Amino acid sequence: MSKRPTISDLAREAGVGTATVDRVLNGRAKVRSDTARKIYLAAEKIGYHAAPLLRERLYSDLPERRLGLLLQKENQEFYKTFAQVFQAKAQACPGVRCKPNIIFASSQSPEEQAGLLADLGRRTHAVAATAVNHHDLTHTVRDLKRRSVPVFTLLNDFAQEVRHSYVGLNNMKIGRMAAWTLYNTPQPPGKIAVFVGGSRWHGHALRETGFRSFFREHPVKHSLLDTMVNLETRAVTYEATLDLLRRHADLRGIFVAGGGMEGAIDAVREMRQPGEVAMVVNELTDVSTRALQEGYLTLIDSTPLDQLCQKLVEAMVHATGLNASDPPGQIFLQPEIYIPESL
Repeated sequence: MSKRPTISDLAREAGVGTATVDRVLNGRAKVRSDTARKIYLAAEKIGYHAAPLLRERLYSDLPERRLGLLLQKENQEFYKTFAQVFQAKAQACPGVRCKPNIIFASSQSPEEQAGLLADLGRRTHAVAATAVNHHDLTHTVRDLKRRSVPVFTLLNDFAQEVRHSYVGLNNMKIGRMAAWTLYNTPQPPGKIAVFVGGSRWHGHALRETGFRSFFREHPVKHSLLDTMVNLETRAVTYEATLDLLRRHADLRGIFVAGGGMEGAIDAVREMRQPGEVAMVVNELTDVSTRALQEGYLTLIDSTPLDQLCQKLVEAMVHATGLNASDPPGQIFLQPEIYIPESL
């Protein structure tokens, strides 16, 4: 049975004296906010029993900010991690008491996503969302803007004329990077396939545009097949990839611009040897890590969630300040790139 952490353990972890910890716990004298915060974070780390009390003392006098986050696919590893990182960054934000409110859409329906976004906006000071590009969403974002609730679009931009800011990768560059990778992978001439989630995902359209523009600008080596829509699902991607492999013995490369990579990986694993089909996908997960190590993937471009959530929380808090007047804009992040030798 592990020993319960003591005040001495807490002081040692925080790098302060026990007297300072005692003052924070009992409110006997004013302690600098950064010192109190360091003690609280140390208490959370070691599981000190009075961590909730420390948090209350630390944040009781700070202004409250309720931050809403709308994500997709609650059971998908990427979005689970996204929610966890956002929660941690919000709770650790200095100078305010951030209360994250995270919900998930169950489908790609614009009506559902617009309704969820509107409901979230009624209960929070600022909202961030991954959602489709559709006039229903634009109307909702416009209504929230009228009520001084800034909306941040994530990964896939939408309502560009009224949203506060886009936070994510430069999707055009992601598409060109994928094309460069497949073009320069040693392969005989053949066919290249592209998967997008659907016509309403603006980010996927930009990735496809960047991908095709690269191939247009370089000497003909491969021919690009018509773009496939996979609804970002594993099952649809799996069946479509199996069909491609059966119909095109010379399939040399696949770019999955959005979700559903698991299906493409499964199909290629069944019908080809490692390296026979070069493949670029998004996000480092347990599935993509294994496929990269086994040689079924050539490159993974991954969203730097830690950096994204840090910048997002800071931007949302700033946008809800009394003097916030920033015009709509974009916050582009550099992708994390993984090749087989990275892992």
